[in-house]
This record gives sequence, structure tokens and C-alpha cells, in this order.
Amino acid sequence: MITYTSDVTGLTEADLAGFFVDWPRPPSAAQHLAVLRGSYRAVVARADGRVAGFVNMISDGVLTGFVPWLEVLPEYQGQGIGSELVRRILAEGAHLYSIDLVCDEPLRPYYERFGMVALTAMGARNRDACG
Repeated sequence: MITYTSDVTGLTEADLAGFFVDWPRPPSAAQHLAVLRGSYRAVVARADGRVAGFVNMISDGVLTGFVPWLEVLPEYQGQGIGSELVRRILAEGAHLYSIDLVCDEPLRPYYERFGMVALTAMGARNRDACG
């Protein structure tokens, strides 16, 4: 059974093992935990007590939100967990004017299912900040 919670106070670094597959320099467990705790909103999926996935939002809490991370452990993918996490984080920010995210081109149809539309975006990366 999959359960979902927005309460991340009880999470530990050990709960967050196995995420960020194929990232060139994934965040450390301490960084990952700090990001979830410092987010405006976060939703965690658990399967039999184990963290199977998560999503987070950063926001000004008034008009705008940004969803930087959606991750589901490989062994739990294809079970609808990611979709439920997206639905829940969008519901958490339903009062906001805009909720944006950046994704690779192949993922656009996935997010379009939730009513999101393509935008033009810019970004900068400091890969040395992770790890």
C-alpha cells in the first residue's frame, strides 16, 4: 500500500537512499533532506514504510511556485506514484497564480496530462554545488 504525506519532519538521510539515478553529481543525502525540509511544500510517498518517491515546491507563498524535483525510485516507477505526487503538489499550490517546472523534452507529454503547458525557460547550473 502506498501512503502520502506532506509531513517531512520525521525523515532522515537514511530514508532518502537510492534517488537521483543517472545524475552526474547527485545531491548528498544531507542536501536532499535539507531541500525537502526547506521547501515551501513537499509530498513524500511511502511503500511499506520505505520512501518510494517525493516531489517538492519552492514558492513565495503568494503568487508563484516552482517544482524542482519529482523522483520515484526505479523499482516503484510505473505504478502511478509520480502522477499522484504531481496531483498533490499542484493541489498544494492551487491558490498560486503560476506553478512552473523545467523538464526534458520527452517528459512534456507527461506534465501536459496535468494541464501544464510548454514555456520558454532559461537556467544556469553549478554542478559543483552537489555532492
